[in-house]
Amino acid sequence: MSVPPKYQIRARYTDSTVTVYQAYDPSIGLPAARDGRFPAVWKRDRMTWIKPSFLWMMYRSGWGLKEGQQTVLAVDITREGFIWALSHACLSHYAPGLHADQAAWKRELRQSPARIQWDPERDLRLEALPYRSLQLGLTGEAARAYADEWIVAIRDVTPLAHRVHALVRAGELDAARAELPEARPFPLGAELLGRLGD
Repeated sequence: MSVPPKYQIRARYTDSTVTVYQAYDPSIGLPAARDGRFPAVWKRDRMTWIKPSFLWMMYRSGWGLKEGQQTVLAVDITREGFIWALSHACLSHYAPGLHADQAAWKRELRQSPARIQWDPERDLRLEALPYRSLQLGLTGEAARAYADEWIVAIRDVTPLAHRVHALVRAGELDAARAELPEARPFPLGAELLGRLGD
């Protein structure tokens, strides 16, 4: 099996939607899944991070067992919104090949409503892989658009997280792999992807 490029967005998507994952305390996650939108206590003025990788979300949330992250959500958002966020994003760190200097990067960071962060992708044992997984941070107008305009559906996938975790713990990796949500390379123009990598 060939190794993916170091920087590649892999996601579950259709012609109109992209699925991203988040994990919340049940007081937020359960009403969100029930109502298909975030409850009033969800703060639109804070940065929120969305992740197209299910396994990276499992790493971050400890299979949905970490305090405050016990409800794992699959959030279907409009493909248009996802691409808008990527197009208006700035890398969360300075990259000499992409930014004229640190000051230019800091200016872009202040003005951008979205942040790109590439972290090592994870395998079923949550070990780091040699290629990266996208995290997309949304703030300001991007966070508000995410909550109020882009969301198409929200599903509670905590039972799936626990089921896959149980299979991994039992050493049944093939069965665990068969349960994973689909993820395939997301098509992006070379110019945009080049601006998002470091």
